[in-house]
Amino acid sequence: MSVQTATRTDRDWMDAALELAAQGEALASPNPMVGAIVVRDGEEVARAFHTYDGVEHAEVLALEAAGTAARGATLYTNLEPCSHQGRTPPCADAIIAAGIARVVAAMPDPNPQVNGRGFVRLRAAGIEVVTGQREDEARQLNEAFAAWARTGRPFVTLKAGLTLDAKIASSEEGHRWITSDESRAHVQYLRHGADAVLTGIGTVLADNPLLTDRTGRARRRPLLRVVLDAGLRLPLDSELVRTAQKDVLVFCGEDVWVGKRQRLEERGVEVQELKESGGRLSLVPVLKKLTEQQITSVLLEAGSRLNASALETSLVDKVWLFYAPKLLGEAAVPFVADTGRGARSAEHGLSLLHYRLHRFGPDFAVEGYLRDVYGNH
Repeated sequence: MSVQTATRTDRDWMDAALELAAQGEALASPNPMVGAIVVRDGEEVARAFHTYDGVEHAEVLALEAAGTAARGATLYTNLEPCSHQGRTPPCADAIIAAGIARVVAAMPDPNPQVNGRGFVRLRAAGIEVVTGQREDEARQLNEAFAAWARTGRPFVTLKAGLTLDAKIASSEEGHRWITSDESRAHVQYLRHGADAVLTGIGTVLADNPLLTDRTGRARRRPLLRVVLDAGLRLPLDSELVRTAQKDVLVFCGEDVWVGKRQRLEERGVEVQELKESGGRLSLVPVLKKLTEQQITSVLLEAGSRLNASALETSLVDKVWLFYAPKLLGEAAVPFVADTGRGARSAEHGLSLLHYRLHRFGPDFAVEGYLRDVYGNH
């Protein structure tokens, strides 16, 4: 077999491992999505992907399914096998014990507890280790886990539907969709991939949204719907309260009416108090509280003020901006509110990294990053 053919074969198997890992979306968090395939003499022996409730990691599940056929085989996985004791023993030890001859991994584990140590252990045992196959795709798959592991806070994606003149709503009363059905359908997939969706009370009062995951796909835990509501103005007859099943969390200020809080909690809404600053809640303690609940990813679907706050405090990791071929004019609601802190110069403005363009019906979307979640700012 030529070197060229071998390389192509490794990439093909890694593509399969990535597709397998993606089956763990919304099922693996707060752990990463991992797929593992055992291949011997060019033939697949076993495969598995990780789910949090399944406890065992994908590599161990695949090895158990392969049995004695794993000896001398190649293991393909999209993430470096762990080398530390967590909820389960180290996967690296299981790989060594199974007699695997070769490991092909797409990328190192961004978790500081691992980050290369698994590879070192495997190589010390005489196992050939190949890395870098489909690394970019593997990084994107687990970008939320990487940010959470490195920073200790959730990965924040800011999503917005805009006109070409960067307006997110008309100045007229009454709800009007800006983007197309196709764009809004894709937003459902963004929600499915997130642990929580976050908005402000202004958006709730204006739009009365559900903020649910309506893809119909399985989830390990419900999408947490989070509202920043300093004055606890959330209406008891709102869609959020009406459909709450312990999946709605409201952050409010310390000086709120106790009776309103009790009524919300009676309806399955969790209410947590935070200190206010200038009558507003800061996103920093909100994200800290969400981290304590093992929320690794947050989809921000908010209004112009909360968008401005998130961007000004450098808490946004990624953006999904859906543009409709429309213009609303100066009087409409802007994407980012004027906070009076002055405009950024072109030199010091926020720049997107690794951005991509997508088409959804008549709309186009910009997907991009405001920071490298792997630490290369």
